[in-house]
Amino acid sequence: MSRRDFLILLGGAGESARPLAAFAQQRERIWRVGFLSGGARPVSFKSSVYGGFQQGMHQLGYIEEKDYTIEWRFAEGRYELFPVLAAELVRLRFDVIVLGTPAAVRATQQASRIIPIVMGYSVDPVSSGFISSLAHPGANVTGLASSLDETTPKHLELLSAAVPGLSRIGLLVNPNNPGHSSRAKLVQAEAQKAKLVILPAGATSPDELIGAFGTLIDNRVEAVMVAPDAFFNSQRTKIVQSALNDRLPSIFPQREYVEAGGLMSYGENLSDFYRRAAFYVDKILKGAQPADLPVQQPTKFELVINLKTAKALGLEVTPTLLARADEVIE
Repeated sequence: MSRRDFLILLGGAGESARPLAAFAQQRERIWRVGFLSGGARPVSFKSSVYGGFQQGMHQLGYIEEKDYTIEWRFAEGRYELFPVLAAELVRLRFDVIVLGTPAAVRATQQASRIIPIVMGYSVDPVSSGFISSLAHPGANVTGLASSLDETTPKHLELLSAAVPGLSRIGLLVNPNNPGHSSRAKLVQAEAQKAKLVILPAGATSPDELIGAFGTLIDNRVEAVMVAPDAFFNSQRTKIVQSALNDRLPSIFPQREYVEAGGLMSYGENLSDFYRRAAFYVDKILKGAQPADLPVQQPTKFELVINLKTAKALGLEVTPTLLARADEVIE
């Protein structure tokens, strides 16, 4: 489904659910949006990935504090807090709850089967049991989903292109993230096709990150992949520095890691995910039911390369690989 067709579909769903006159009357009130993330509260929302949601609402004609308010909740990497934070948002009776991490979906579903829930970012929501299908989510959950089938083979391919003779790759996962089990299985399956060995290492806290990299070095890995995770994103400076200290070429799911000094990233733009989540919020506020709004997957992926990091690692990035990059950081 193209993005244009998707937006047309969303438009039809919203307008058929409630007369425009009724929506105009509702706009006289201030809508209340709850946003739950697994990461850390940013110093500036506008310059962070979360600013994408505010940008999307602005593009749709909503003015913050006039047409809607946002209550932010951050787990700061402590995923055990999701049930408490989700219950709090439900108790406050928001018009819609937006989730910035797939790790929060189950807890929020369990807290409410009534309040509309928009997944600003999710991983394999069908297999995880969050929705019935991408086309017909069912219940009170909809939103956006990452595409593991697209990114996983590319991560392996790009690392192999950057590191001649690569054979052993470390995979950093968060055992508390419900999507990482399926991610690890997919990586293992793709690696087997490419005759590569994958060595997983798990971390759920800053201290465990140090131990995870120690495990990878003990297992003689030659590069490292990092699975998408809100906690990892909040610890990206520590993760990037650990990889550099251990002289491990690295690839990440989002560009923010490369901006912090990682070697490469390939994946979706997280800020754009949150921006597009605003379209779901808009349709729900106009009366559409989450069960009727198809879950959208990305069609565009970005490759970002940090040449300064490549030089520090003693890697020569080939012209062919550079030509594939959407952005090169020098």
